[in-house]
This record gives sequence, C-alpha cells and structure tokens, in this order.
Amino acid sequence: MAGTSISAFLEPERIVRYFDLKPGDHVADFGAGHGFFTIPMARAVGGDGKVYAVDVQKSVLDIIRARAKLENLLNIEPIWADLDEPRGSKLKDKFLDLVVIANILFQAEKKDAIFREAHRILREGGRLAVVEWDETPTPMGPPLTLRVKKDAAKSWAVGVGFELEKEFEAGSHHYGLLFHKP
Repeated sequence: MAGTSISAFLEPERIVRYFDLKPGDHVADFGAGHGFFTIPMARAVGGDGKVYAVDVQKSVLDIIRARAKLENLLNIEPIWADLDEPRGSKLKDKFLDLVVIANILFQAEKKDAIFREAHRILREGGRLAVVEWDETPTPMGPPLTLRVKKDAAKSWAVGVGFELEKEFEAGSHHYGLLFHKP
C-alpha cells in the first residue's frame, strides 16, 4: 500500500453518495484534514449549499482554501476550531443538515464532546456520518490500540440522542455509520 494516498484508499466521492446530500444542504466536516470529504460534499451541495471545514490545524485549512479556490468551490468555509471544547465548532445551534466525523476519533481527547457538538448543531432530522478506521491491521493509519471500535462509536452517538439509521461500506479498512437526530 506504499504510495497510496488516503483519498484513493477511502474513495471519498463514493462514500459521500451514502450521505444523500441535496443541493442547498449545509454540512460540517469535523476534522476536515486536507478536505478529502469537504471537496466532494461541496460539489454535492452546490452553490446554494455550504460546507464548513472544521479543523484544529490551521495549515490544513490553508490547503482546503487553496483546493477550493483551484476548483472554484465558493461554498466552503474553513473554521479553525477545537472540537474537544464546548461549542467547539463555533457553528449555530440546530443549523446543519449533516455532520461528518471522519478519522478523528482515535486522536480526540474528549470523544463524547465531539458527538455532543454534532448533536447541538444539527437540526431536527439532521444526520451524522461516522467514518473510522476498523480493527484490521494496516500499514497505515493509527495503531490498533487507538482505533475506536464500531460499538463504542455507536454508543457515544446514541448516548447523546442520535438513532442509528444504517451502516455503510466505507472501504477495506474503515467502517461507516449513519445516524439521524430525531
């Protein structure tokens, strides 16, 4: 797998189709990184939609800004934020249609805070997508001891008020969960 980029490994364009995004939707990408999910979601929601790329690293937000400009995607707003903090995303209450939490739980100090923040900013009927490394040994990704088990992710989501909608195929070394806010 040496030389394989994470975007090819995860196939974000394919995974984003599971989110059933509509033109005009407003979305947050928690831990947006280099924009692997941000960019395809921005295309899916179109010019009337908005994607908030939330990350604690300013340098990756600069990369997202550059990619968005290169692709003429004016509907991406990078937000420098610490999701371990209360109201960490800096977004309004009950505002969004979808929150994506992808490949960040293994490194988060306060995993439950991330799920609470997603619940706070999602409107009623909004959805939460979780994409995380599974327990399959891989030459890349976090150590197995840091990976978040699927049942633990489900438990945190249900614990803050989400209901599991479905599991989806997220690649050979990831799991995907889709929840909704009743």
